Amino acid sequence: MLKLTSLVAVALAGILATASHAPAARPASVGIKDFTYGPAVLTVPVGAQVTWTNHDEESHTITSTTGAFGSAGLSHDETFTQTFARPGTYAYFCALHPQMRATVVVR
Repeated sequence: MLKLTSLVAVALAGILATASHAPAARPASVGIKDFTYGPAVLTVPVGAQVTWTNHDEESHTITSTTGAFGSAGLSHDETFTQTFARPGTYAYFCALHPQMRATVVVR
């Protein structure tokens, strides 16, 4: 019985060591240019941080259609970052220019 307990302890230690060294989700970015979010659909893993950068001279927002996240108005070269902790499809738009729409897909 002691041998089995030791084997289980070693196996668990290996699993925990692997889990603690799992690579973090890579940061992703969306550019805002010419009243367009680019890319229009961005797919990221759970835990990813997405950063939007406004390259227009006009202010823009990043506003979730469900209220899950949102930014204040971003001036030229300002950024907004959101971490996506759960899988799903997150549609968003610019509250100042509602024709601007895009989506983040989290898997």
